Amino acid sequence: MNANNKTAGISIFQMAIMTTIAVASLRGLPAMAIMGWSSIVMYLVPALLFLVPTALVGAELGTTYKGGVYVWVREAFGNRFGFVAVWLQWIQNVVWYPIQLAFVAAAIAFMIGQGDLANQGLFIGIMIIAVYWLATFLALLGGNIFAKVGSIGGFVGTLIPAGILIVLGALWLGTSQTISVDFTQSTFIPPIAGLASFVLLVSNVLSYAGMEMNAVHAGDMKDPKRGFTKSMLIAFILILAIFILPTLAIAIAVPKAQLGMANGIMVAFQTFFNTWNVGWLTNVLSGAIAFGALASVVTWVAGPSRGVMDAAKTGLLPSVLQKQNKRNVQVGILIPQGIIVTLLALIYVLIPNVSDVFMALIGMAAALYVIMYIMMFAAAMSLRKKEPNVQRGYKVPILGFIASVGLIACVLALVMSFVPATGETAIPTSLYPLVVAAVVVVLGVPPFIFYAARKAKWDMRSAEEKNKEPHI
Repeated sequence: MNANNKTAGISIFQMAIMTTIAVASLRGLPAMAIMGWSSIVMYLVPALLFLVPTALVGAELGTTYKGGVYVWVREAFGNRFGFVAVWLQWIQNVVWYPIQLAFVAAAIAFMIGQGDLANQGLFIGIMIIAVYWLATFLALLGGNIFAKVGSIGGFVGTLIPAGILIVLGALWLGTSQTISVDFTQSTFIPPIAGLASFVLLVSNVLSYAGMEMNAVHAGDMKDPKRGFTKSMLIAFILILAIFILPTLAIAIAVPKAQLGMANGIMVAFQTFFNTWNVGWLTNVLSGAIAFGALASVVTWVAGPSRGVMDAAKTGLLPSVLQKQNKRNVQVGILIPQGIIVTLLALIYVLIPNVSDVFMALIGMAAALYVIMYIMMFAAAMSLRKKEPNVQRGYKVPILGFIASVGLIACVLALVMSFVPATGETAIPTSLYPLVVAAVVVVLGVPPFIFYAARKAKWDMRSAEEKNKEPHI
């Protein structure tokens, strides 16, 4: 996919950490800690039904075909559907950025000892815009800068804080501190409260979304066929460890009433550190978490946008959107992407009356990501039949079964996305399915329009590039 040797050299460790932080976020741990022991089941079931198939299928496709989900689906079902797949991956993340960046802003507020700023719209808005454009600047530097930032940031801002939470949980137990009543009353069996509980369990598959995203950079590894598979295994282990163990640590120490907030992870650290009179460490860890969350944004900015550029170069987008800077970075995609995120941030933060509705709409956009995964699993099965003799760096055993499990999990998640997870929602329950459908149509239709409007002059590839095989 990339003949520029300047970008070669992403290590197994860097790829593993990039993948880990693309998937594992500390932001959602407090919300899961509310469930106590049953959070283990809530993590493990989606991991078995979705994360395992995604990791295995992504390893086979990523070590066989250069270019990520766009190339995978294109080779199986044609250029139109390859473009649709990478568009869905991209647009879902564009509308997700304000949520992740609001988390970064809250962490920065705690870092500077001004936790109240986490609830101030103007501060959040300024930080979302400033941090996003910083991430875009880093992505525009090209080379493997994004990989270095992603791996260092993931280590400092995700792995270290997660490890500290585990240690703090052990110390909490070892020093006979009071265990949260909510935790002691919890069980391993998730509470069943009708359809809403099933919706929550099934929709939790998207907690593991992103395992495939960095496959677009597999060709930049020194030995992708061997290294990418190893990096996926390392990432898989790290992701489960980061989700389960720190969640239990939070659950034993922090009362349920304090965990539902967007800044719950900082509140959790504050609870631990204030107990031992080292509250200043909350500022330090908040800074580390902010850096880690920024690193995850840098990783996502560099990934799906590059896949969209690969599709655009085949003549699917106007030439103005195909522009690259001197470092061969997709500036034609990143700049419009930044403008969209800036506008979304302004709507999300500066108009409080619509913030709840806006957050609900972002949640609904996750349905687009599920559709992309359905296409990915179907492509894996199709390519195994269409091209059985292609040498694969890693070959999934019983692919049909494993991919089918992932596909069925995604179909269930797609269906459940039309049902609110709780009885309380910013959208009236009776209108919820219609609004979800509208969001899917509005955000999912543009690639079909671009494909129908494509022009021959948009195809900027050389004859050699047109004939180049996408195999590694």
